[in-house]
Parts: sequence; C-alpha cells; structure tokens
Amino acid sequence: MPTESHNAETIVLHAGSYRADPATNAVAVPIYQTTSYQFNSAEHAGNLFALKELGNIYTRIMNPTQAVLEERVAALEGGVAALALASGQAASLFAVQNICHAGDNFVCSTDIYGGTWNLFQNTLSTMGIECRFVDPADPENFRRATDARTKCYYGETLPNPKLAVFPIGEVAKIGEQLGVPLIMDNTACPVLCRPIQHGAAITMHSTTKYIGGHGTSIGGIIVDGGKFDWEKHADRFPMLNKPDPSYHGAVWTQAVKPLGPIAYILKARVTLLRDVGAAMSPFNAFMFIQGLETLALRMRQHCANAIAVADYLSNHAKVEKVIFPSKMSGEAKRRAEAYLKGGYGSLLGCELKGGRDSGRKFIDALKMFYHVANIGDARSLAIHPATTTHSQLTPEEQLQTGVTEGYVRLSVGIEHIDDIIADLGQALAKT
Repeated sequence: MPTESHNAETIVLHAGSYRADPATNAVAVPIYQTTSYQFNSAEHAGNLFALKELGNIYTRIMNPTQAVLEERVAALEGGVAALALASGQAASLFAVQNICHAGDNFVCSTDIYGGTWNLFQNTLSTMGIECRFVDPADPENFRRATDARTKCYYGETLPNPKLAVFPIGEVAKIGEQLGVPLIMDNTACPVLCRPIQHGAAITMHSTTKYIGGHGTSIGGIIVDGGKFDWEKHADRFPMLNKPDPSYHGAVWTQAVKPLGPIAYILKARVTLLRDVGAAMSPFNAFMFIQGLETLALRMRQHCANAIAVADYLSNHAKVEKVIFPSKMSGEAKRRAEAYLKGGYGSLLGCELKGGRDSGRKFIDALKMFYHVANIGDARSLAIHPATTTHSQLTPEEQLQTGVTEGYVRLSVGIEHIDDIIADLGQALAKT
C-alpha cells in the first residue's frame, strides 16, 4: 500500500501487497485460475511444505486472487491475516472447529442467524462439540456457562434478525479474564464496526452479503486479530500448543514465530482447509474484490435509506412494531451507539398488526423488493423468517433469536429512498 491509511474507503482499494500484476503491470487483480504452482527448486518446495516460508502450493489451500481479498479484509477489520472460504457457513464452522474438538464446548449468543444455530446445535453435536446458548442481554451469562473445556465465545455484532447489538467489549473482557477468545460474526455491519478493536480475537464474514453486494457469489472469510495469547492459555488450547499429528507434529504457536502472530489462521489454512477443502474459487475471490472496492460507499447509502424506512414504518398505521437499532431504548440503544459508527446497518424488522397472514400478503405485494433468502445486496430484499431462514428451528428457538410469526425482515438497498418507500407503501395498503 503506497500510503498507510486507517480509512475504510482507502483500505478496500489499496491495502495489502498487491499494486499491479508483476507480469503485465495490470492494475486490476487477475483471476489466477490455476490449480497448482511451479516450485523453483526441490529446496523451495520443501520449505513451503515445512512452513519455513509462505507461498503458493495448491489452490485448495491458497491462491493469489484469494490472497488480495484476504489482505484487504484483514486490514479493514484491523487484523493480521485472513482466510477466504467457500461460504459464510464454512467460515462459522472453521472459526469454531479450529480450536474445538470432540469433548469441548463453546458458548454462543442466542441472537444469531438460524442457519448458524442449526449448524452449532445439530451438526457440531454429531462431532462431539457442545454449543451452549446464552442470552447476551446479560454478558455474565457467558461467564456462568464457561468451564475448563470451553474454547471460545461466539456472537453476531448485529444479530440477524433480532438486531440488538452484541456486547462485544463486555464479553471480550470476561473472556480475557478466563482465557477464552471471542469470535464475532461481523457480516451485517462491515465498516460500521471493527470488533477486534473492542477485544474480539477473531472476526468472520459471509462475503456473500455486504462485502460482495452484488448477489452473484457465495463466500466467507475469517480474520485473525493477532492479539489473543494462545501460549499463555496453553492448557486450554492443546490444538495450538501441542504437536499436531496432522502436520508433521507442528506446534502452531512455535511454528509461526518467524511469521508473526498468525498461529490460529495458519492452522485453519493448512489443516482444516487442506483436509475439508472448502476453498473459495479464484473467480469468486475476484468478484468479492470488486464488491469490496465500493463497500464503504454502499454502506453509507444502505444506512441512510434504512433510517428513513424505519422512520416511515414507525409512523404507519398497519405496523405494530419496528425492530431497528435506532428505535431501541435502554441498554440495546447504548450498545448500538457504542459499537456502530456511521450508521445502524440496513437490516430492519417489522411486525404487522395482522400477524402471519398480513406478513405473507405484504411479502407477496412487494414489487421492487426481491423476495430472497439473502441480505446485503445493493438491491432491496424482503423475507418472512419464520417460514424460511429460521423454519428449521423450534417455535421456542425462533423466539430466542427474535423471530415471531408476524416478523418480516427487510434488507434495505441503495435504490432511491422515494422508490423504496413507495413500494413499501403500496404493499402495506394490500395487507
């Protein structure tokens, strides 16, 4: 990067080591559509596989196009390194599984996306990893659920769909006292929040959402903050501090010392990604780089439009309740003000007075809004979570995540605000 910057608008365009393609001087990042890379010599190959130096080996593990995306997202989040993956779900899984094995547990906020809940509650349990769900309204719930086998805490910065901002600093402080790292899913508010600055050890994103912004590609990314002292808590993290039989007996906290504080993310790359193979394609990495370049600008418009929609719906006769950070009070509002800078995000929930039937009529009457199972597109989106994204949860679990039968979730896009409100108005008139 020619000039170091802490400003998101500059970071997303210039951060990292890439300036131009060394072979052609092309400014745009090339799509390195290759499976493998020629080694300079037998010694060079041996050094790469022994981690004596970092470099390209095989695209299942790393790729130059992915590397540019990883460097820029790491810089945006204030971390030291990142790992691009095939989906946000893969990122959630890897983030936890990298330090948890059978017999371990982790403590997770109840305020999370339904797909993540299902992954943690059901799929991880088949691997012998226990997820303990707690209400983040009281951060001390994380302490109460912690024991000697607890490997991490997990939360969403701006939970989808509850939208009550997670107490990042409060839970991170508890974790610091107990030697437990906090992993934050920051998907819903890139640019607006940097959880690592507030004490989180790891952040992750579904790049499918705001980082891409175009709704064309599936991906995820994990960012290592580089600040958690894995060696200090060696007894809790044997996977990082004892010889790893899956990689020549490497002790990760020792192996990376010449490379920097990247034990966590390097282990995730050369063991989990190597073995599971959830690699982001070079083409998708290229697509996310394109989205990343306008991310900060889009977030401004997303946030401005969402505030206007929240105000409009709050005053509409057919709307029972609006769920949006600016409309909350008390501790929820304080956390929103403390952790979100420059806006409240573009996710908004509303409960219509007619309940489930009105919600469905409203969804079906929308014309400009797309009815899709996604968030973060440049275009406006709407969905009824109880019958879609959170339908695999029990009614009790749905309520814990903030989903009621009449809840409609909007992901407010960057269209002209007059057109957004006009579409909402005509749809409400038909409920």
